[in-house]
Amino acid sequence: MTTATTTTKTMVMRRMMVMMMETMRMTMGVMRREGVMATVRMGTGVMRREMTMVMGRRPAGMAKVTTALWLKVMLVMMLVMARATGSTFPSYVHIGALFIPHMEQEYEAFRFGIYLHNSDPNMTMAPFQLQSRVDHLHSANSFDITNAFCSQFTRGVYAIFGFYDKHSVHTLTSFCGALHVSLLTPSHPADGPMQFVLQLRPPVSGALLGVLGRANASRLLYFFDTHRGLSVLQTVLEAAAHNGWQVSAVNVEENGAEEALRTAFTSIDSAHDPRYVVLDCEPAVTQKTITQIINIGKNVKGYHYILANLGFSDMSLETLQRGGANVTGFQIVDYTKPMVQKFMQRWKQLDGREFRGSHDGPFKYTSALSYDAVLVLAEAFRYLRTRRTDILRRGVAGDCLANPAVPWNQGIEIEQALKHVRVSGLTQNIQFDGFGRRTNYSILVMEMKETGPKQTGFYTESMGLKMPTDNVVEKELTESNNHTYVVSTIMEAPYVMLRKNSELLEGNERYEGYCVDLALEIARHVNIKYHLAIVPDSKYGEKNSESGTWNGIVGELIYGKADLAVAPLTITLVREEVIDFSKPFMSLGISIMIKKPQKSKPGVFSFLDPLAYEIWMCIVFAYIGVSVVLFLVSRFSPYEWRPDDSAATFDDGGGLGGRDLGASIANGGGLSLVGSVYGGAGGAGMAGTAFVGTVSTEQPNEFGIFNSLWFSLGAFMRQGCDISPRSLSGRIVGGVWWFFTLIIISSYTANLAAFLTVERMVSPIESAEDLAKQTEIAYGTLEAGSTKEFFRRSKIAVYDKMWSYMKSAEPSVFVKTTAEGVARVRKSKGKYAYLLESTMNEYIEQRKPCDTMKVGGNLDSKGYGIATPKGSSFSPQVNLAVLKLSEQGILDKLKNKWWYDKGECGSKESGSKDKTSALSLSNVAGVFYILVGGLGLAMLVALVEFCCKSRAEAKRLKLAFGEALRSEGRLSLTGSLGENGRMLGADFPRALHALPVMRHGHSVTDLS
Repeated sequence: MTTATTTTKTMVMRRMMVMMMETMRMTMGVMRREGVMATVRMGTGVMRREMTMVMGRRPAGMAKVTTALWLKVMLVMMLVMARATGSTFPSYVHIGALFIPHMEQEYEAFRFGIYLHNSDPNMTMAPFQLQSRVDHLHSANSFDITNAFCSQFTRGVYAIFGFYDKHSVHTLTSFCGALHVSLLTPSHPADGPMQFVLQLRPPVSGALLGVLGRANASRLLYFFDTHRGLSVLQTVLEAAAHNGWQVSAVNVEENGAEEALRTAFTSIDSAHDPRYVVLDCEPAVTQKTITQIINIGKNVKGYHYILANLGFSDMSLETLQRGGANVTGFQIVDYTKPMVQKFMQRWKQLDGREFRGSHDGPFKYTSALSYDAVLVLAEAFRYLRTRRTDILRRGVAGDCLANPAVPWNQGIEIEQALKHVRVSGLTQNIQFDGFGRRTNYSILVMEMKETGPKQTGFYTESMGLKMPTDNVVEKELTESNNHTYVVSTIMEAPYVMLRKNSELLEGNERYEGYCVDLALEIARHVNIKYHLAIVPDSKYGEKNSESGTWNGIVGELIYGKADLAVAPLTITLVREEVIDFSKPFMSLGISIMIKKPQKSKPGVFSFLDPLAYEIWMCIVFAYIGVSVVLFLVSRFSPYEWRPDDSAATFDDGGGLGGRDLGASIANGGGLSLVGSVYGGAGGAGMAGTAFVGTVSTEQPNEFGIFNSLWFSLGAFMRQGCDISPRSLSGRIVGGVWWFFTLIIISSYTANLAAFLTVERMVSPIESAEDLAKQTEIAYGTLEAGSTKEFFRRSKIAVYDKMWSYMKSAEPSVFVKTTAEGVARVRKSKGKYAYLLESTMNEYIEQRKPCDTMKVGGNLDSKGYGIATPKGSSFSPQVNLAVLKLSEQGILDKLKNKWWYDKGECGSKESGSKDKTSALSLSNVAGVFYILVGGLGLAMLVALVEFCCKSRAEAKRLKLAFGEALRSEGRLSLTGSLGENGRMLGADFPRALHALPVMRHGHSVTDLS
């Protein structure tokens, strides 16, 4: 295995070195001649071979190659060749080219196409270089064709582009089939399918029969050229036999003289006007025949000439039309398309000295086919390269004349790649069927007017002939009552939906929706019958960047499968280039859909929300500060101190309770009082016992620290207190505190209702900027649609950043349908956002389960339009119908009907009213928690006080703690304990005898 690999690499390296040396030799020759093309002429006589190194080809007028530039070019070539040795795809693809005489312009168009490909700075579109190996044949006989083909085959070409005629077609096609070399040809389609032959030129027979059938030509004169073959004539004769036409066929090669033509015209001169004449010849022969027709005076009114080739604009027909004759023909190049206009602008700017045939008359359709051949070849090999197909030639090519023939191994893969191509060229859409024949093509039907050639219709395989002329639009629409037109649309709610009992219905009755109603209104205004057709691939329409073809609804219109499109199809520039749009019937923009976040449930302490936590903290600090200041000013102010008129009251326990035994001390000093208590009747108690007490004369102050806190709290709660400041300073503190609490409580109350009754939704995304600057939430668009195209083409930094993320995200964030995108939003639990049109976003927001929502504004502004094929007769009529429906307000009624009247989630206004009607327990649960907590705290404090008091009494009365608890508990329950409700100690006398009060200055000593 290692030896084989080494040998293969060695062979490839040798081939690269040979190629490099050959290129160096040729380029040095170019430098000596100050030119850009190296030509090696071999042989004499009928054959001239040229090997064109297209890399070096540049139009005249460019700077000459310098030595430094040559060194840079050689360095790049060496790097490319070195890299190519490790790849199975060649860096240079050799294409053979065979040109028969009188093909100078076609050759220059082919060469210009290769130059444009090789000079494309986009390596994605031109990852390799095309090199043409050209053989110019002086004649197209079998001998020259054989020598040229064998020369191309031995030089290792991958495919051949070339022309043939009736003499060489079989020789060339047989070699291609035997050796598996694909031939791409713009020549007339050969009879029957041929392997490894791809026909660039579409057949004109279908369009010709369509025109003849429309004209109801019962008799016609048919001129043909045998160099084009007889396939078209055979088709016309078969149709004539079926329709009863009388056809007089004349070979212009044998009867091209004026007298022969005059004789041929006698077969139709007796027919009624118009008299139809078909010219089935190439443009050059047709031009010559027209000159002879003018000379014999047959270019007058009453004759209708139909030119059965694809180069109507290639010929000069003014003289033929000026005589009064009608002239109809066909054309495959649409000069109104931007791509063709851009090419023609560059083509006209070419230097005639470098591209000698570029200014030889008008640009021919065969030259356009030659240019398109380069596009097809480049696209095919680009496709092979992306599939990593090994087409690298190794070793020496075999002998083309070997018996049996040894075909090329990679020939089948190249043929399949060519048939796989779908690209848009100068001759419109290019693709092939399994037999290598052009399919899905479009041929323009042209007529010669006084102002010049003008398109009057078109022909496609699927639709046939469509010829809406300026004066026949209303007539054609009236006649269309017997014809049912295809209206393409897409299954997308609320635009088009199946009815619930659709299986029991037929036709358009199976569907309902906005676009269904709109199509009905349009049909009424345009007066047509229509059939709704759902697009098979469920796509709106996107151009394939590789093949150039369109899918979806746009593709249905382009390729003639639909006459009209009534769908939510966005009007864009790229679509406007290939189809026609009406005025917008609905305006919209790209919007963001997310899963609706859960409404935040109010917290336990949600009643604190009206004020910020900073304010609550400031209120607490203010409360403490005010209380401390009130305490201090009350201490320092003399007006807060007042004397306490206290008295000692003793109860003898023997019926003398409540007697006043004290005295008021007014002198401000302390006085020891001795109260003598004598027993009552019966002498019970201890006679002579005295109770001694000390009465304090200290002046009390009501605003201690705890009373100050209590006063401030009562004022804050708007409840007041049983004490009030007396001093001016204290009242100032109280006044400013009351004012403070008035403002705070009023503000709190004003905001409380709104905060407790409104449930808020906190959205993680509010705009496209939010999406772009985060990575947690994925976002994407429809896989094929205008939304994706908007982000791909946008130059705005935010949208460009979003596109960079979307195209590189894994797994893919793109979805195939809108329904898939909505389902992904609902299942992603808030981790996916879907970008779609605002109208669809608003509709889905109104559908159950009502769990999506639109956030932010629209990212752009655009509109939906009704689409028609390019140049369709429906365009002006549909446009007027849309404007009329808009002015009548029908479009607004349809939107309200399908968006809001049939909504399932209700309006936002009604929902908000329902939610603000009542409070739930969760809104005020915190208040109840504080109430229960406060009550529990009060009970706990009371228990602590009870225990502390009992402990103090137990120590004072020298009782056990348990007995003191029972006594205090009994007191708390019954309100009394012992005699007269007092707790008495064991040694406390039952009766007290009041002792005489001692004078001031005396003391009581021992009472025992």
